[in-house]
Amino acid sequence: MSTWRDEWRADKAAEAEEARKNAAFNARLARDERKAEREEKRTDAIQRRRDRAQRRQARAAKREKTLTPGNVYRRGTLILVGLSALASLPAQILHYVGISWMLAPIGPAVEGGAWVMAAGVAYADERKLPMWVRWLLRGLSLGAAGFAANINYDYGSHLPGLTVEQQTVAGIGLAAVTLGGPLFFEVRQWVITLVEKVRDPKKRAEEKAKAKHERQRRREFKDVAKRAKQITLAAPFGTLTKQEAFDRAWGDVKGAPSAVTAAVISTRIAAEKSVAEALAAAERTPEEIAVDLLLADLFRAPRGDGGPAGGTRGKGPQGGPRGTGGGSTLALPGGDAGGPTALGRKGKRAFGRTAPKTPEKPLTEVDLDKVRKLADILGGVDKLSARNVREAVGGCAQDYAVRLRDHVQNEAK
Repeated sequence: MSTWRDEWRADKAAEAEEARKNAAFNARLARDERKAEREEKRTDAIQRRRDRAQRRQARAAKREKTLTPGNVYRRGTLILVGLSALASLPAQILHYVGISWMLAPIGPAVEGGAWVMAAGVAYADERKLPMWVRWLLRGLSLGAAGFAANINYDYGSHLPGLTVEQQTVAGIGLAAVTLGGPLFFEVRQWVITLVEKVRDPKKRAEEKAKAKHERQRRREFKDVAKRAKQITLAAPFGTLTKQEAFDRAWGDVKGAPSAVTAAVISTRIAAEKSVAEALAAAERTPEEIAVDLLLADLFRAPRGDGGPAGGTRGKGPQGGPRGTGGGSTLALPGGDAGGPTALGRKGKRAFGRTAPKTPEKPLTEVDLDKVRKLADILGGVDKLSARNVREAVGGCAQDYAVRLRDHVQNEAK
């Protein structure tokens, strides 16, 4: 018995726990749904505010675009023209109806003629028709408007029930609005045309310069321009540009690439020949000149330090100049500062004494390395000469340079 009750209590407890869990789940689900609804409402509210802001911005941009000076002028002129037509047209109709009802269409025809001709002027400007067409249309428009103004003046100046002054004012007013409408429209068209001309001055200047270039090219190269026209006409429409046709025509007429003629080729050949002759006279190729400049930068010896490249004046034991008679002797490159020995190497005789034979200077490993590097730069020992060896070493005697060259060449053999 107790066992059944225990099981019953356990079942009840399990059911209560399950009911509690279900209640908690349902409560959490309800909270999530309410939270989602709130988020959705908040998102909708934000989106509505954004839409309203965008609509306000769009209306503001539209107003700004609509109320620009150009739009106000164009639309305002059209409104003024419409008001003038409404003021003048009834007088035209009443004038002819007073004569006969069959003449009623004459008034609208005369007024309409003035307006149609004015619109024709605008159309001619848009299509860039010849100037005489535009002035013809202007004349017809003003002629029709003047005839209608005369009719309206006569009708207004004879209105019954008015004083003479009032009749005069009415006649002048009707005539003014009759002429004013086409005149306002014509002025509007003039302003629009002028604005179009000055809207992009840079583009107009470029087009003008391009047209001038084409005229000058046709005038300067008439035969080439004629051939280019033939090529353009012979090719299918739109397959060749003007420049392509001109380049092909230049090759046909001149037999050379564009801007090159026989005289230009002759002048170029003569110039190249003159340069080659000058280089041959100097026995130096452009490559040798470039190598010499490189070697001058790589192996330049310091000057003025008493070395072989510096010319120094020898001093005596007491600081005075050496030699007899108070004279001075300038040491030659590769010689000693003693003066007479510099000339002794050439086998020449100094003044008042016999020049002794100078012993040969031994070849140093440093100088030999410089000559070997020079041979590598020139591409072989056969390219060595006494001159470039002397420049590589930094200045030395001619016979020393010759011995350096011969030694390096013998090593290579």
